[in-house]
Amino acid sequence: MTPTLVRQHQPHTGPATRVDLCTRARDWSEIQERMLVPLYETVYERLEVSSGTRVLGLGCGSGLALLMAASRGAAVTGVETSSPHRLSLARQRLLPESAGPRARTDIRLMATPPDREEAPAYTLVTAFEPIGCLAGDSEGLGETLTATAPTVGRGTPVVLAGWGPPERCATSAVLRVAARLADPLRVIGGWRPSLRDDLEEVAQRAGLRPDGSGRVACPFGYANMASALRGLLSTGLFDAAITAAGQEQVDKELAEALHPHQRRDGTIWMPNVFRYLIARTP
Repeated sequence: MTPTLVRQHQPHTGPATRVDLCTRARDWSEIQERMLVPLYETVYERLEVSSGTRVLGLGCGSGLALLMAASRGAAVTGVETSSPHRLSLARQRLLPESAGPRARTDIRLMATPPDREEAPAYTLVTAFEPIGCLAGDSEGLGETLTATAPTVGRGTPVVLAGWGPPERCATSAVLRVAARLADPLRVIGGWRPSLRDDLEEVAQRAGLRPDGSGRVACPFGYANMASALRGLLSTGLFDAAITAAGQEQVDKELAEALHPHQRRDGTIWMPNVFRYLIARTP
């Protein structure tokens, strides 16, 4: 269990720190997104993603998971509703202007889920952005899954992802900085430890039938402290803490929490375990 920590907060009377969303999106694309590559690879291997697969990627971020599916021959559709900056980077990555008329027609990226008329019959739905860390994130995913149900056939696999047990994730101790600095009385959307049944509860609310699960080692490795700060802040898990305590304080305490994971050569290494659930549409 997470120990109870007591902190006195002075009233936050100044303007909330503005987060540079464009920079955060690029940091996610260049630093943080690759940390989940073992998760993508494991799921694609288990579900035999290939040229006959039509993937609908929900919360596709800047498109790395889609790129990996496309490299296996799959037709991919990415949906990114929360960050237009990440969606723009996904378009640059998967649909570069340099491709010209040779651009692939089996890759689509959009800011809203496709409706029944414009969607092919997807054979795999993925929601790789880990849930269970921010209050309310599972509810939002459940609504998205319900909205996309008409675009998939019966028995289609839907993959949900989340953090593993906190005791198996070294980064959990670092993420507690976000919970400690965010004032729960005034700031919503702060980090919380993931719970054992987070994924199953989302599947149940969306009317999905669990059909297998697994765990994957996804260590977080960074070249130096600056890279670690940029990567972790790009997740959005510290935004509520920044609003409550300010960017400078968050940077300071995050660096302190990362220090035990810094090696002699300056690199930072944190072993983690992520969990995925495969559920089927009714």
